[in-house]
Amino acid sequence: MAENKRPSWDEYFLKLAMLASERATCPRMHCGCVLVKDRFVLATGYNGSLPGQPHCEDEGCLIVENHCVRTNHAEINAVVQATRHGVNIVGSTAYITNMSCTTCAKALIAAGIKRVVVFSDFHDTLATQFYSQAEVEVVKMDMPNKEIQYNLMNYSSAKKTEKSK
Repeated sequence: MAENKRPSWDEYFLKLAMLASERATCPRMHCGCVLVKDRFVLATGYNGSLPGQPHCEDEGCLIVENHCVRTNHAEINAVVQATRHGVNIVGSTAYITNMSCTTCAKALIAAGIKRVVVFSDFHDTLATQFYSQAEVEVVKMDMPNKEIQYNLMNYSSAKKTEKSK
């Protein structure tokens, strides 16, 4: 992406999902999910342990049938965040760094997600099949530029702040 090129909406929200994935606590994969409706962020999620429970990065992964079951996946955490805050996600788009596992795909379908945008696949999943059967649009894109294009020195109204003590 050129320095002055604005990202498309899909690129923008995928970059937000990438940023959310930086909070993930399972070393097997970092995944982020952003739920969006009418270009408005409704909820975010990343793969991590249940609140108050040990994290994989601290205690190790808990593997059952080649899946870490210590963590909730990003999609589940985004849906739960929306639910806890009373946010209606019916008809929204899920921007996810990695294609959903089968269970997360079923959860997003049941929650009323109508569009999924991803840039990476996931092993052993029936997500694409289930999304297709549920008429959820799936858009596979290239991974957006990993850099944030922000040059403080180029903005005439910006002034570098002094660090707090």
